[in-house]
Amino acid sequence: MYKRFLPTHDSIKQSRLLRWLGPRLHDPSLWHINRRAVAKGVAIGAFFGLMIPVAQIPAAAVASLFWRANLWIAAVSTLISNPFTYGPIYYFAYQLGAALLGRHAGANPALAEVKAEQAMAALPWFDNLWHWITGIGQPLVLGMLVMAVVSAVTGYVVARLAWRVKVILKRRRQRAARALRPVA
Repeated sequence: MYKRFLPTHDSIKQSRLLRWLGPRLHDPSLWHINRRAVAKGVAIGAFFGLMIPVAQIPAAAVASLFWRANLWIAAVSTLISNPFTYGPIYYFAYQLGAALLGRHAGANPALAEVKAEQAMAALPWFDNLWHWITGIGQPLVLGMLVMAVVSAVTGYVVARLAWRVKVILKRRRQRAARALRPVA
């Protein structure tokens, strides 16, 4: 059923837009639906879908080329974050990061952070970056990283388990069908 939505291998080989990737793009594991490639694709897509707010699909595609994961599964898995889920994801990531850092939401910066800001005041752009990182950026980035790693590991394990359950159920149905056949 799903194969009718995927492009054919020949159409990918003949694409002028993808020709620059060369022979790496023709690796069978990028296009076949098997348990290893699908599980890796889900993990890569979940990681980049939560970690990178912009250009998630190209980042997941490049990682899929490197780790030989299913390219389409990785691209589709990045869609766990979308305009409807950004708010809750970022809010939860900030709260998680603040909790891991031992900060309360809305707390004033500590004395060490104020001294570091004064030391970095020589570079105006770096001062703005430092202020963002010590304010909301640090807990947000830490929370996003933790969420991305946990969701990637969870996605990998769930995909492998789901594939295994599917195989076990198929074998049980085949055994039951053989048991019902008359012996000749």
